Amino acid sequence: MEKREIQQEEKKGLSLRDLLLTAVLLAAGAVLKFFVGTFINFFGMKPNFIIAMYCMVIVLLRPKIWYSIIVGLLAGAICQFFPGTPGLNFASEFAGALCMGLLIMIPVKNRPMEIGMAAVNTFISTVISGGLFTVLLFVVIKSDPKAMAAYVPIVLGTATLNAVIVALLYAPLMKAIKKPFVCESNKETA
Repeated sequence: MEKREIQQEEKKGLSLRDLLLTAVLLAAGAVLKFFVGTFINFFGMKPNFIIAMYCMVIVLLRPKIWYSIIVGLLAGAICQFFPGTPGLNFASEFAGALCMGLLIMIPVKNRPMEIGMAAVNTFISTVISGGLFTVLLFVVIKSDPKAMAAYVPIVLGTATLNAVIVALLYAPLMKAIKKPFVCESNKETA
């Protein structure tokens, strides 16, 4: 009976809860990046909350690859509100979300993803996103490729901080999404 319910759930596609979770986490990532990201800075390394949150969405929902790509493009659009090089985030967040979407497809003995795997996948996806952003940035500003080496520790540090954020949020958010979602409709009172 349980297997039948899982198959029916897979056929439905995305639920309202999935869409709300995506919206809330991406919005939280933007707010945290704006208010907290500037204060947390370790030798130029700071968490990129938007990347951490789209990785969290993908880890929790384990969506089809197309949804991962859409989440990445939404994250790239959100990044346009922050100072930086316009347009580069679309490519880098697309690549990071695509990477995360592919990584979650790797089977882990038919079990839900564990905290360690979620953190490792976030680290890899952040390195892909940050690495592509750095390469594109240096292509756009036509800077010396040797200067790009200075960005490697920053990208790795950011990836590490993002992995820690996802590891800390994974268990409570997984527990929260397993609770039944009740949406009360307007009740008629006579």
